[in-house]
This record gives sequence, structure tokens and C-alpha cells, in this order.
Amino acid sequence: MKNKRLIVGFHATNARLWQNPKSLYEIYILDSKDDQRTREVIQKAQQENVHVYFVDEQRIQSLAGQYTKHQGIVAFIDASRPFTHIDDILDNLQEPPFLLILDGITDPHNLGAALRVADAMGLHAVIAPKDKSVGLNTTVSKVACGAAETVPYITVTNLSRTMKELKKRQIWIYGTEMDAKANLYDVDLPLGIAWVMGSEGTGMRRLTKENCDVLVSIPMYGTVESLNVSVSTGIVLSETKRQHILKLKGV
Repeated sequence: MKNKRLIVGFHATNARLWQNPKSLYEIYILDSKDDQRTREVIQKAQQENVHVYFVDEQRIQSLAGQYTKHQGIVAFIDASRPFTHIDDILDNLQEPPFLLILDGITDPHNLGAALRVADAMGLHAVIAPKDKSVGLNTTVSKVACGAAETVPYITVTNLSRTMKELKKRQIWIYGTEMDAKANLYDVDLPLGIAWVMGSEGTGMRRLTKENCDVLVSIPMYGTVESLNVSVSTGIVLSETKRQHILKLKGV
């Protein structure tokens, strides 16, 4: 099937089972596994009427292909997703929006790591352009450790227009730039915010940068001059969450 995609490991499989079980075609489990975590997966799969097949090590590795760290479990899913507009998410929020915009991330490891951080920091959605972005695939799902199945990942045809629409909802757009005068640890970050992270090589595109309300720099105290985009994402989201917690506590 055109939209049939492999996912590997317990995190990705469990996330699918609990978040979107109807998208699972079948699960393959190494026949020698008999631990509690495996039994829980089998039980949940049976409840959701998902077929489970027990196979030997050669078969599981054949299915996993290049993904050697499969933990003895792989699954096939229907990767097609109904179109979800960002408005569908924002209209149902009971708290200030916390979003991440990825402008042209092409490395699946970076996207997977960014999604994992987004899940950990409680983001409501990740937005990315449809073109010149890696999109969700098996590598992204594996690196994200289940976050690719839990964090809404919304692709848009016109990123600049989407950013303008977010502004109309009183959401501030913050971006990172090495030469920005504002320091991440000195700025007062608003409760309704969308962070923009640029591509691995060239950073944000011109129009994307122009649509940011504020540009800040991440201070560097060592000898390296730059950071991986997923690491930078982790830093800014963590600092944002810290400030939000203090604001909501009235500190």
C-alpha cells in the first residue's frame, strides 16, 4: 500500500497503540520476548483488534532492515493522516498556545529529536512547510521515541502566511539568530508563543525571519560557535517552559 510505513521499537509502537490504534496494520514481535512490556503491548493490541505475529530473529531483522535497534518489535502503519489545520488545535486550547515552527529541516534525526523535545516540553503542535522538509518517516519515528505519534505535526503550503495568521491570534513569533542583540536568558518570553528554528545549513529563510516579532541569540560560553538545530530547540523550549511555569505561579 502506498501509505504503509514501518515503525520500530517499543516507544513508537506503544504510542500508536494508545494514540491511533486504527492506523496499525500489524505488529511483529520476536518470539523469544516474554517480558512485562511485551505482554502489555500484546494485551493492548488484542483489545484494539490489531494482528500480532511472533517471528524469529532472522525475520524480525529482515522486517526492520537498516534499523538494528528494533528492540524485538516492529509494526506497519497507515501513514496517511487526515489534514489538520492549526486552527483545529488552537480553537480547542484551554491554555496559552506553545508552538514550534521548523523552517526547512531536512535531516530526519534532527526532526525526530525536535519532536521528542516538543513532546517533553508539552508543545501543542509543530508546524513545518510541505516543501523542502524531511517529513515523517521511519527514521523520524524511531528517533522521536513515540513523539512522532503524539505531537501534532502540521504541514502548510505557505509558512509566512501561517505565521501572520498566528499573529492575528495574539501569538508572538520568536526566532533564533546568532547575531541577535537580545539574549535568550534576558528576554521576557510571553505565554502565547511560537518558536521558529531554521534549517541545519542556512537557518531561517528571509521571509520567515522577516515575519518574526523578536530575534534572540543563545549565549555560548564555551569554544563552539554553533549548535545543532535540535539542541538549540531543546534550549529555547526548556527556557520558555521554565518562564511559563513561573508566570503561571505568579512568581
